[in-house]
Parts: sequence; C-alpha cells; structure tokens
Amino acid sequence: MKIEQMYTGCLAEAAYYIESAGEAAIIDPLRETKPYIERAHADGARIKYVFETHFHADFVSGHLDLAAKTGATIVFGPTAQPNYPAHVATDGELFTIGNIQIKVLHTPGHTMESSTFLLLDETGKETALFTGDTLFIGDVGRPDLAVKSDLTREDLAGHLFDSLHQKIMTLPDDVIVYPGHGAGSACGKNMSKETTDTLGNQKRFNYALRAQTKEEFIKEVTTGLTTPPQYFPKNAVLNKMGYGSVDEVIRQGTQALSPAAFDAAANEEEALVLDVRGAQVFAKGFIPNSINIGLDGQFAGWVGTLVTDLKQPILLITPEGREEEAVLRLARVGYDNCIGYLKGGFAAWVADGRHTDTIESISADTFAERFTADNGLPVFDVRRQSEYDSEHVVGIENLPLESLNQNMARLDRNQTYYLHCAGGYRSMVAASILKARGYGKLIDVAGGFAAIKQTGKLPLTDYVCPTTLL
Repeated sequence: MKIEQMYTGCLAEAAYYIESAGEAAIIDPLRETKPYIERAHADGARIKYVFETHFHADFVSGHLDLAAKTGATIVFGPTAQPNYPAHVATDGELFTIGNIQIKVLHTPGHTMESSTFLLLDETGKETALFTGDTLFIGDVGRPDLAVKSDLTREDLAGHLFDSLHQKIMTLPDDVIVYPGHGAGSACGKNMSKETTDTLGNQKRFNYALRAQTKEEFIKEVTTGLTTPPQYFPKNAVLNKMGYGSVDEVIRQGTQALSPAAFDAAANEEEALVLDVRGAQVFAKGFIPNSINIGLDGQFAGWVGTLVTDLKQPILLITPEGREEEAVLRLARVGYDNCIGYLKGGFAAWVADGRHTDTIESISADTFAERFTADNGLPVFDVRRQSEYDSEHVVGIENLPLESLNQNMARLDRNQTYYLHCAGGYRSMVAASILKARGYGKLIDVAGGFAAIKQTGKLPLTDYVCPTTLL
C-alpha cells in the first residue's frame, strides 16, 4: 500500500494518491491530470476511483478530466447532486482498491455533502483519514461556503460539531489525518504549516476539537471569519455543474501572438493584459494598462480575488518558458478564457517600437527619509487588515489590496501615493491596478513592511489607527 500527498503550495492544497496491488485512487485532484496519470503509470497501476470530499470552492477540481482519461469512477459522499455521471455513495459504503478499502464517512458541516474517507489497510485496521475541508491540522473547515444553502453558518457549524464528535473523534488516536489544505488557504482561519498529524494530537491541540459544547464550538468557528474571495462560490458551482476540458484551455491559452496580433486582440476582445513577471521587473517597464500579478507568489488566489469575471478574456506576458504554467494556474481557479500570450515577452514589445510605461520603486531607506521629512506624506499599507492591526508604521493608513476596487473612487488622481505591503508583491499589484485606472503618480516601496521595519527609522505600533480606510 502506498499513500502519497501531492501538495501544491500556491493554493495550499493537498491531493492524494493511494495505491494497492495495481489499483489506485486519487482524492481531490487539481485541474491538471498528468501528474496523477504519470504517478499511477510509474507503479503500473490503474486509477479506479476519483474521490471528491465536497464541491470545492477555492479551486476547480480535476475529477472530470481525470475520469474521462482513465475510466475511473467519480465518487461523492451522500447528498451530493453533481450535474454529470458520478457515484453518490451511502454513508459507510466501502470501496475496494487492491488489498485495501476506503470507507465513506458523511461529515456535513463545511458543506452539506462534505465527506471524509477512512482507509482500512490490508488487515482491516483503520489507518488513515482523508478529511478534505472537514478537519485541518490545527483547524476545521469554515461553515460559510456551502453552495446555495438555506442554512446559516451557525446551522452548518452545528452540523460540523456533530460530524466531528460522532464520526471522527470516535476513531483511534493513531489514525493519520490527511487534510485537504494547509496554512495559507482561505478555507479555514487557523491552519498549521504541518500537513499531516495523528488524530490523537488533533484531539489534544486543535482548538476546535477542544470545545466542550456545541454552543462553544459554534462561537469558536464562526468568530473571526473573513469574507471569502469572490471566486469561491463560482468555483463551487463549476465543480458541481461541470466545465470544459483543461487540454483545450491550455491549447487556446498558449497561442503565441506577435506584438501586433497581441495588441489587436487586446482591443478587439477587450482583454485583460496580465503581466505575471516579478514585481521589480515589471516596475522597470511594462505595456500600458497591464496588470501585474506575479507567478512567484499567491498568483491564483489574487487573480481570483481581483478579477471578478471568470469569463474575462486574458492575454499574458510571462517570463520565457512559463506560458503554460500561467495558463494552467489560471485554470485551476476557473479562469478558462486565456486567449494567448505575447511571443518573445516584453522584450518583443519593446523591439517592435511600441509604447511602454514604468512605476517608480524606491528603497525602504529612501522612503523612511521622505516620510520623516514630511509628516503628511500620503501612504497606503495594502496588507490585510489583520496584518496591519498586528503592526504598522504610525500614521500610515490601511487600504487592503482585496478592497482596492471598492475604495478607488476615494482617491485623488492628481495626488502622489506611496504604497507598501509586506514584501513588495501586493504593492506592485495595487500600483499596476491604480496606474491602469488613471492614477499616474504612484511610488512603490521595494521590500515592503519587512524592509521598512529593518531600517529601524520609523515608529511602529500595534494600535489600530482610527484612519484605517476600508
């Protein structure tokens, strides 16, 4: 028997490969099918089942393409109503994979169809539990992401309490917990950086499992929830209703376009020009009106947060050789309408004699000197409010990147604004958006708050400034 966690850091998502005696199962695969098919091929195994713990909100699962390519059966837990052929299991139903079995445990709460999958080894011993978004390491799934549910988040939290206490906490302490996500996912609020643990440890140390009553549990898990990214319910609908082939998405998105064809497509299709190069590379030169969201960061999550239309036509400027990666990472969160990329990248645009733009970026030392000399310097900290509340530069306002579009009208197009985030990634995203919307006087602080703090030149506080702009 083999169990392999296939973890993707960008989405903080864990899929699982399970193999026994030439048969394999995949749990919660991402959109791309190749890694799973190749993994099974290496073992000489046939993928028999694709298990889905629930209709995911934070990514588009790869169950449909994987089943189509391998002949595997898609399995959901009780009450799921997918709009495509799948086996909807009964609570307690057993599935045989080689010499082992997978037992379905219906564990509603995160969503009503949520289920966990208990692995019974060759001797029938309860060995591993694949918990999806029901139980994380250090946390439990948030109870406010169900698709078109008539239940309140308090109702769902009550169901989650029952599921945990009646189905999961009754299992042996030595059962290994394999969750669907780790730290960085928006599907919980207190996830550990660890991605596996024993159930016994979770019973002792997971705050949610230590709640003594249902009322206490409901209060614990519903307190402090942030608004989920706008793409979450849209992805959940795609996972329930179905979607197009990822191979076709990649074929369309990796069409190489000359500068002239790229420019024409941008105008004719009203496409978003998305530049996925690094922040400081982008600052030194970019196509006017393009938006920078770098691949080397939480790329998919920020696209999903800031680009509200999943069907938005997208044109890409990428580092050489990373075109398919960009298209695939967009597809993972449901952005299937990438229509091509700039062949030769930004250098080809320059060589063709076309207009370019820049954004000024200064060091933290230079910023500190200017801020000290001018107490009225207009600066926005674009980190999340929780980060700002934890520690920030005295006198600087908070304008979280995720709320930028809603607050843009409050800004003066003729004013010069300084922007910083934690390390320089999000501030350049914000600067590029503002620049594309006609705010031309923007200065980015390279290295962000970490670099500012390191200078030791500006006073910091953990007091929440009353001028926070939300």
